[in-house]
Amino acid sequence: MKEGEDGFWHEYKRSFQVPKPNLKLQTEISHELLGKQFIIAGFLGNRRDAGSKMAFADFYGEGISQKLQLFARSDISGDALRDLRATSVNSAVNVTGTLALKMEPKAPKNQGEVQLQANEGHLFLNQLELRLQDIKCINTFPKDFAYHTAEDRHLQIRFDTTLKRRLEFRSKVAAFARQSLQDFTEVETPILFKSTPEGAREFLVPTRIRGYAYSLPQSPQQYKQLLMASGIHRYMQFAKCFRDEDHRADRQPEFTQLDLEMAWADGEDVMNRVEELMKALWLEFSEHTPAPTFSRIRYSEAMARYGSDKPDLRIPGSIHRLDHIVPNNLRSMLTDLKDPIIEAWKVRLSGDSNILKSFISTFMDSTEGGDFRSNPDGAPGVFIYDQTTPIGGLQAFGFESAEKLEALYRTATTSPNSTDTPLGEGDVLFVQARSNAPISGSSTQLGKLRRALYIAATEAGIAQLDPQDRFLWVTDFPMFTPNDTDGPNDQGTSGFSATHHPFTAPKSAADVDLLLTDPLSAIADHYDLVLNGVELGGGSRRIHSSEMQQFIMRDILKMNQNRLGSFAHLFKALQAGCPPHAGLAIGFDRLIAVMTGQNSVKDVIAFPKDKLGRDLLVKSPGQVSNSELLKYHMQFIISEEQSQD
Repeated sequence: MKEGEDGFWHEYKRSFQVPKPNLKLQTEISHELLGKQFIIAGFLGNRRDAGSKMAFADFYGEGISQKLQLFARSDISGDALRDLRATSVNSAVNVTGTLALKMEPKAPKNQGEVQLQANEGHLFLNQLELRLQDIKCINTFPKDFAYHTAEDRHLQIRFDTTLKRRLEFRSKVAAFARQSLQDFTEVETPILFKSTPEGAREFLVPTRIRGYAYSLPQSPQQYKQLLMASGIHRYMQFAKCFRDEDHRADRQPEFTQLDLEMAWADGEDVMNRVEELMKALWLEFSEHTPAPTFSRIRYSEAMARYGSDKPDLRIPGSIHRLDHIVPNNLRSMLTDLKDPIIEAWKVRLSGDSNILKSFISTFMDSTEGGDFRSNPDGAPGVFIYDQTTPIGGLQAFGFESAEKLEALYRTATTSPNSTDTPLGEGDVLFVQARSNAPISGSSTQLGKLRRALYIAATEAGIAQLDPQDRFLWVTDFPMFTPNDTDGPNDQGTSGFSATHHPFTAPKSAADVDLLLTDPLSAIADHYDLVLNGVELGGGSRRIHSSEMQQFIMRDILKMNQNRLGSFAHLFKALQAGCPPHAGLAIGFDRLIAVMTGQNSVKDVIAFPKDKLGRDLLVKSPGQVSNSELLKYHMQFIISEEQSQD
């Protein structure tokens, strides 16, 4: 490459020779800087030519709001006007010029427009321009370069100002949380861990030691309990966690959680401390100035009233049992189940009966509605209360049952914190059957329908969500949940698993005794924080006794000796006089998504994975060759089915 030759060589060498910037662009600039020469560095935006001798261009500094107009005219800018026109939009540039006031526009300003005033002695950046004297391109942006797909996520961040704002917002929330938790010690726990049963599939990391592998942590759970035994009695960190599970809008294979643990504490202490943190965050960052309030509900009540362990309190109306009301003929129309539980949810939507029928039909025919139509327990019965029709549209109930139903809703309105209303014109009643068995899991079909349909009604403009954020603690979960399938799982051969994780403590001394006689009836000191139907995080009081922890795993969950051996480090730490302790983890990605009004955590993560767990920008995960596998004593195994192909 010859000295002085045009092209990338010359451009790259020039990047070592440009003068350093001496002005940091801010939203407001002091009057005293007008008329002075400055050097700035950033990206060149769109250019607007005004004839052959004059041009304007946008210049972007470090932040989203740092946009400054460049002005070039042949008599004051010389060759800089030519260089400006020769530089591609979006290129990285170094610019020298004189700071000046923008020329006032000739068109009169809109009289209704509110004109903001800068602080005394200052001007807003958008009132100024830099009169160009020199511009040097540091790195040319290619023409016709596509940057709207996930393959170019780095450019999505640069050009999508809303995405960039969310990432900056995330950084501010993290900094504020750290400041608010100064009474905690931030400790970074290892990423390379080992395989232990905690509920989800793990990512394994092979090693060059034959037969050995690391596991990426699902959470720092065991390390933070070790810290409680270490004398660090208030721990926190922004922890990277990994779970090899099915992808959904609110899940990623790797995610960040704000992790807390407190010694000499129980669930009540942790919930109180987390409420302090969340109130501080909301007062600092939320548009709603009043500090949020926190309701509480037991798991059993949440499932009975809302059909969900993360109910959205903005949605009106509770679920009610109708077993004593529904006549036999209607019961047989709803389900083939013997002796079923029959439940109902009523909602009042806007519009006449034709509008409501059209909306419900469209919803039930949608992909989302398909799960409810094909429910093996029976599709929901739908009734629109219309007083112009016989029995108000409740003919299937009959006169006597319809009267009982009306009486039920009159009574329901008097219950504490009730959002029910008496049966009225335009009410839509959904009636659903389910098996007559104790509620377990995270939701019932009617609970899922309640949320999905109301959100759809809101989007259709026939319902409104309460604009106030509604925080809720769901407490008193069962310690154990029956497995969905027969046979052993990672937690043992008992036929049930720990609802939260196997380190969760019983709620009371009475629940300790139930472990000997009826473990499925034992309640845990386990609590989830829910906001507007989204689970922000969960936690529990932990088992601080080594003997009790071993009893739970060995005698209750029936783990085998190999599995028990993988927890030897934890048993040893608990044995060393470990104090009682409790903690919680907040899904930080999910928290930021809720605070910024996003449905997917991908919209608040700089480099997220897609629904197949791939990073389309860097093309991960990458393929592994046989020679690379051999370093880790691994090889591809071709199945009999593959060999036949």
